[in-house]
Amino acid sequence: MDIRKINQLINENKLVKFYQSKEWRFLRQQALERDSHECQECKRNGRVGSAKNVHHIKEVKKFPWLALNLRNVESVCINCHNKEHKRLEKYIRKKKPKFMNEERW
Repeated sequence: MDIRKINQLINENKLVKFYQSKEWRFLRQQALERDSHECQECKRNGRVGSAKNVHHIKEVKKFPWLALNLRNVESVCINCHNKEHKRLEKYIRKKKPKFMNEERW
């Protein structure tokens, strides 16, 4: 898959086809093997996590020429991948402040 095809998919909002391509699947497998299926974000934070996802360090929509560059991807666990893309923020309820009553009985 060349840069023109990736740009076309971005413009058509069909990036899913990129992630289904044999080139991406091959690169993804290379990254997982390179990183020993360990989450690199967990590793940076002193934890151990099993990676099943591969994350683009510089996102495809902004840097399509780096989409298939092994140095631009890293293995991450599902939790770290969701945090990186802020996917869970809308589901996390913020704590309401405690009720403060100025009057004291």
